[in-house]
Amino acid sequence: MCDISFSTQSLKYLKKLNKSDSKRIISSLERCRIRPHSHIKKLVSSPYFRLRVDDYRLILDIKNGKMKIIVI
Repeated sequence: MCDISFSTQSLKYLKKLNKSDSKRIISSLERCRIRPHSHIKKLVSSPYFRLRVDDYRLILDIKNGKMKIIVI
């Protein structure tokens, strides 16, 4: 199980979204927390991973059991 931490930029962006989209993103991250590699895909030529939630692409950095969400 991974710990989730958000970058400051991603928190700002998440607060600007409407409630339904932000709830959907958070619930998919909670699902991904248990077994992250079954839900995410590795980005080509990058150390990061991606997770699709409807029209949004979340960029994730997973190291040592900690998951960090990055908005690019």
